[in-house]
Amino acid sequence: MTPEHIETISNHPAFVQLIKRKRRLNGSLTLTMFVAYYGFVLLVAFAPGVLGQSLSGGVTSVGMLVGVLMVLLSFALTGIYMHRANRVIDPLNEVVKQECAR
Repeated sequence: MTPEHIETISNHPAFVQLIKRKRRLNGSLTLTMFVAYYGFVLLVAFAPGVLGQSLSGGVTSVGMLVGVLMVLLSFALTGIYMHRANRVIDPLNEVVKQECAR
């Protein structure tokens, strides 16, 4: 691949839009997981009694519920990523490949 070809691709409007959308998607999902995970870690560090409390007097604690919710959040974020990648990013990628292959 020649430097001119690389320059043509990197200046293509669809490629610029592809990069912008990928960065925004990755950044927002990463930030969401970062805030949730470090919020959980801070809760463990500074308020461990809250996580040890029982839910409705049973054996299940608040910490177990929060842990399950963290796992479910990671699955949900993965699903959101897959949906957006299949609906938005992949079609843009195909446009760039088709138009720049000429």
